[in-house]
Amino acid sequence: QVQLVESGGGLVQAGGSLRLSCAASGRSFSSYNMGWFRRPPGKEREFVAAVSWSGGRTMFADSVKGRFTISRDNAKNTVYLQMNSLKPEDTAVYYCAADRTMITASPLADDYNYWGQGTQVTVSS
Repeated sequence: QVQLVESGGGLVQAGGSLRLSCAASGRSFSSYNMGWFRRPPGKEREFVAAVSWSGGRTMFADSVKGRFTISRDNAKNTVYLQMNSLKPEDTAVYYCAADRTMITASPLADDYNYWGQGTQVTVSS
C-alpha cells in the first residue's frame, strides 16, 4: 500500500508556472505507475499526465501537451508535474494517483488504486 501527499498548488497568474509534487510513503514506489488528474470547478475529474514505473513512458492530455511535463525521482519517492504557460482553464484541484497493476502508465482513473487528497491550483486571468 502507498500513501500520497500532493503539494505545490497555489494561485498564479495566467502565463505563470507551478510545480506540483506528490510524495509517496510506503515501499516499492519504483514499481508504481503514477498519474496526475484534475477536477475543474463544476466538472468531472479528468486525466492530465502519467508516467510509467520506470519513467520510460509518459503521456499527456491534449489540453496540456507542450505546457506540462511529468517526471519522477524514485530515490525520493516523488513524482512531479511541472506546469508552464498556465491558463485560467487549468484551474482545478489536482490529484496524484498510483497504480501497480497495469503494465505501463494509463490515462484511465479506474486503473489507479491509490489517490492523494489533492492540491488546489488557481490561475487568474
